[in-house]
Amino acid sequence: MESISRISNLLESARELTLDAAQAARSSRSTARSLPTAQLKKLLDSRNDREILDGLRRVISMMYRQQRTLPFFSSVVKNVASPNIEIKKLVYIYLIHHAEQEPDMALLSINTIQKSLSDSNPQVRALALRTMSGIRVPVISQIVSLAIKKGAVDMSPHVRKAAALAIPKCYRLEPSTLPQLLEYMTTLLGDKQYFVAGAAVSAFMEICPDKIDLIHKHYRSLVKKIVDMDEWSQLAMLRMMTMYARKCFPRRTRSARAKDKTADLQDFYGDGASEPASEGEQIVVLDPDLVLLLNGIKPLLQSRNSGVVVAVARCYADIGTPQYTKASVGPLVALLRGAQDIQQVALYNIVSVCLAHPESFVKYASHFLVRATDAAPVWELKLEVLALIFPHSPLQTKSLILNELEHFSRGTNKSLVREAVRAIGRCAQADPATAPRCMRLLLGQITSLDGTLAAESLTVIRHLIQQDPQAHVGTVVRLAKNLDSATDPQARATIIWLVGEFSGLHSEDNIAADVLRILLKEFVGESEIAKRQIVLLAAKVYLHHINRTIEAQKAGEEDQGSPNSEDHPIARLWNYVLLLVRYDTSYDLRDRTRLYKALLSVPQLATLMLLASKPAPQAPSPSETRKGLMLGSSALVLAGGGGVHGLRGYEPLPDWVEEGREPDPKLRHQGGTGNEYGDEKRVLPAAQMLEDTTSSSNNKSNGLSSTAAGTGAKTLDDWLAEDEEEDEEDEDEENGDEVEEESVEEESEEEEDEDDNESEYESDDSKAELEGFLNR
Repeated sequence: MESISRISNLLESARELTLDAAQAARSSRSTARSLPTAQLKKLLDSRNDREILDGLRRVISMMYRQQRTLPFFSSVVKNVASPNIEIKKLVYIYLIHHAEQEPDMALLSINTIQKSLSDSNPQVRALALRTMSGIRVPVISQIVSLAIKKGAVDMSPHVRKAAALAIPKCYRLEPSTLPQLLEYMTTLLGDKQYFVAGAAVSAFMEICPDKIDLIHKHYRSLVKKIVDMDEWSQLAMLRMMTMYARKCFPRRTRSARAKDKTADLQDFYGDGASEPASEGEQIVVLDPDLVLLLNGIKPLLQSRNSGVVVAVARCYADIGTPQYTKASVGPLVALLRGAQDIQQVALYNIVSVCLAHPESFVKYASHFLVRATDAAPVWELKLEVLALIFPHSPLQTKSLILNELEHFSRGTNKSLVREAVRAIGRCAQADPATAPRCMRLLLGQITSLDGTLAAESLTVIRHLIQQDPQAHVGTVVRLAKNLDSATDPQARATIIWLVGEFSGLHSEDNIAADVLRILLKEFVGESEIAKRQIVLLAAKVYLHHINRTIEAQKAGEEDQGSPNSEDHPIARLWNYVLLLVRYDTSYDLRDRTRLYKALLSVPQLATLMLLASKPAPQAPSPSETRKGLMLGSSALVLAGGGGVHGLRGYEPLPDWVEEGREPDPKLRHQGGTGNEYGDEKRVLPAAQMLEDTTSSSNNKSNGLSSTAAGTGAKTLDDWLAEDEEEDEEDEDEENGDEVEEESVEEESEEEEDEDDNESEYESDDSKAELEGFLNR
């Protein structure tokens, strides 16, 4: 009979599974077709769990399709007491979504949810706590607080995690419950389970990120758990630890000595060894607890989550040393293998790191070559990285970068051409040794039929010429010869401006007057921007003529006519320019010409204004405006053109705490051992302890003490005297050991005598008890 009942139970369970599978398949096909309201209510009011589950699935599907589901509130909520966990989940989802619209009906289910907090199933308890905290009705804030208190000490870690995640919801519901929530959070921060501690850290960063006193005693345990946390908790942990380090670890430096091999004294067995520091250089000395953090998050560089990798790089850049930042370069470059949106965000962070440490990206130069499938923001950032690493690259890499930029400067995409030409100019400014090659590349493109390419090339050429004007006189002459072939207005204006800047060199053999004469023939057909430069060129040429005439008069030479003489060809050219501009349609051009005419009446003032030396223009990297923004922040990606910190809501990191004002390091010691920055002994890393041990053993093996090393070598008599003293000490120790052994033996004998006496007394007592019992 027992076997028959067992078989019938198996058949019944198989039948239930078959019906459930058929119901799920049917519901997946027919969910899109909604049932009438009366039929849905009939399903929800049924006593069959399968029909209730089908009705709830249809209601939830309607809810997420933005259909009206509020009329089913009473029918859904009354199923909250169902023992079926699948039904509970769907009812809780519906309840959280509609609790604000029907607060009175939602309050009726609170008692049932409270009872679920004491359920034997931890999944039900966690679900009930999550639901209660998600019901946004301010009246139940104290009930939610009590539920969190109960969940914070629950035996199940899943319930404790739900309690940690409920803390921010309760705080948003009623901010006055903050003191109680802080007590619960302190308990949860010290939880042994990593996913509970991670949820507590996320809650901490949301409601009280400035209360770092809650973190002190849990600091080391949190650092050890960060590797095992989920990605969201790791992001919150890294953000919190960065702020904690800035507020608790002062930035200490010391002058490097010639014997220093590494800049980081706490380097673990030389894993992050750096180049030898020059004598007198300032070296950053890291706190041991900060080193524990920096080394503890290093495995996260291999995380599959790109946000975690960027967060670790930010942590190293903000609170670490350059050695740690260089360790994050490879994982950042590896993010370029992802999707295009990830590539773009990763490149913004790469450029920000590259601005500070360009030499670290040199070996990854091939990863920044532009591909045909790259979007515009991606190839703009790649070209920027190539220009940044150019001066730090070897010759073959420089040649590769220039060939790449030359190729794209001759393309058909005007935006790409413009950025490539600008990148060539930045490369030439950053590395003067390659400036001649860059100049040849740019000069070969000024005759291009593409006006955009010619204009951009000439703008970059102008910047390079202004770096060293005396070395580029021949270049200006070559540009003037190509003036007829230049058709772009901006390109012609740039060449005319350069000719005017060099109009004072070789006064008698200068080509500026001839160029002005040729330009005036087609003055009427020129663009307005070119006309402005022609008028400026005429004013400069005429001013140089006036200054030469005045100098000749002061030198006592023969009178060559007054400065205002109409006989000299340059004076005639100036008068002709005034005549042409007088009838021009541009009022701006006419006003400029009148200004120059009035200014030339005072040659000294005109010389100060028109012939003053211009500072050499610099072409900074386009991302210089983002410098200083935190890695991984949205401001780094979105606030490029708005200036530094141009995005609302951006919060910069706090400054480093001043030395002497940091919290007591003893607060971070779980065992209560002292570790101050002052006179007490500090916790030393393994590398430093190994060095101290090695140095002491070397001193012993050499036979020189610290005092002897300073006085000189020992004689034979000293060695013999030391041997005799050692022998006497050994004899004294042996005699002392013998005396101690004798005293120990005497004590043991006395104890044995006492034990014998006690045993005799015990045997006499037992005999007396036995005789008394027999006498009875």
